[in-house]
Amino acid sequence: MIAHLRGTLLAKHPNQAIVETHGVGYDVVISVPTFSELPGTGVEVALHIHTHVREDALSLYGFLRLAEKKLFEKLLTVSGIGPKLAITILSGMPADEMVNAIRSGDVARLTRIPGIGKKTAERMVLELRDKLPAATGVGEVSVAQASPVEEDVISALVNLGYQRAAAEKALHSAPLIAKSAMSGAPAPSFEVLFREALGALSK
Repeated sequence: MIAHLRGTLLAKHPNQAIVETHGVGYDVVISVPTFSELPGTGVEVALHIHTHVREDALSLYGFLRLAEKKLFEKLLTVSGIGPKLAITILSGMPADEMVNAIRSGDVARLTRIPGIGKKTAERMVLELRDKLPAATGVGEVSVAQASPVEEDVISALVNLGYQRAAAEKALHSAPLIAKSAMSGAPAPSFEVLFREALGALSK
């Protein structure tokens, strides 16, 4: 499954981005928040990807911010919410505001989102209230915080079967990463970082 996509942004629309990687153009469904933060066309972009497979289609949903992807995937666990409605929900209300509404049981606030009726809002509260972290920082984790080498290491670990969150934690706790961040020195190579992160995950 595709979990991350880096390439040239060929086109962008409020609900769609086309990213070319190694000569292949990927059609990615995006939310309005991601669209508003995308660079201009012709520029390299990196997207966190959720791959949705059905019998008749394979769809890619892309997010600039990892936290938005995680919230999207939480929404998919709610009965009656599919990927298209989840994207609509993310486009209809700021992530922090939505998380606060869910955690506080504010059904009336959630029903202001286009496509969300009272029953769906109630299910969101019932099924997600205890699964969502505090809203502080929901939108803060940006792909820009990880260098291309770090993203490659994370992708490699994910391909080995590790959860992305665990891979990121292992990578950022690696002694060489912390040391280079404090000293301002260049980040270590892919091989070195990969071995350190893998070692941390194996403990």
